[in-house]
Amino acid sequence: MTLRSVLLGTGSALPRRAVSNAELASQVDTSDEWIVERTGIRNRHIAGEGETTATLAIDASRAALAAAGIEGSTIDLIVLATATPDQTFPATATIVQDAIGANGGIAFDVAAVCSGFLYAMGVADSMLRTGMARRALVIGSETFTRILDWEDRTTCVLFGDGAGAVVLEAREGTEDGPGLIVTKLHADGAHNELLYVDGGPSTTGTVGHVRMRGREVFRHAVVNLATVLGEVLDHTGLTAEDIDWVVPHQANQRILDATAKKLGLPPEKVVVTVDRHANTSAASVPLALDTAVRDGRIKPGHLVMLEAMGGGFTWGACLIRM
Repeated sequence: MTLRSVLLGTGSALPRRAVSNAELASQVDTSDEWIVERTGIRNRHIAGEGETTATLAIDASRAALAAAGIEGSTIDLIVLATATPDQTFPATATIVQDAIGANGGIAFDVAAVCSGFLYAMGVADSMLRTGMARRALVIGSETFTRILDWEDRTTCVLFGDGAGAVVLEAREGTEDGPGLIVTKLHADGAHNELLYVDGGPSTTGTVGHVRMRGREVFRHAVVNLATVLGEVLDHTGLTAEDIDWVVPHQANQRILDATAKKLGLPPEKVVVTVDRHANTSAASVPLALDTAVRDGRIKPGHLVMLEAMGGGFTWGACLIRM
């Protein structure tokens, strides 16, 4: 028997305003056909007045806590992944901590863009297994639309806002029992110029906007994601046939299809929400996970693979038995 990080509950939150491709096309030089053909996106949610990365994270966290059947005061670790914090400091995680009544524990943010939730899961799992905490709230939350250049139709159509959260608890368990099995994480800073924000406190003193070279990112994404998924399977001795569900970062339908094909994964095993939510960066994996848990697809005992790649480049995968 060893300590394992067991998933107790999931939750998510979306801004009130949903924006269709048709509505976006009335403001940007684009069309529904152009967006759907290249990305698979049909809709996204955009944060409005009073909605921030913190408020979305709080709502998602409360939903996850309710699903787990526990009080916020029992959480002693919060790891929040975001590229769009409410403030430069303090960490947005501390705002969530205060809102759910978990003051006094550990709370901090992780910055790994679209891979942020995977990084946050890896950090939380390590801290739970070593006894630094007993219960963790792991969150991905973004208001990514606030760093978009709305005159750049190649990027502004791709993103949306939202949040997702999971509750983890350290429990004694066996290898075939519920819990996180393995997490594999990577980064390669040589590709900074392919996906980045052209601003920051230390350089321009401004927030800046997202800049991306889409074709190059696509190529790296398919290779890196297929490789890291293979690493997880090799580590566990499992095959693609053993996996019940893959919950990928929801960046682009073409990336999802190409990655699944490269690994020989049937499309019906891949959870897809990119059509409804667009790319919500660090929020996309937990948003998709919560969607599939709540609609009944993902059930206790299922083997679920999470995977993502983002600017940096960063990428990773995590295997969980529910």
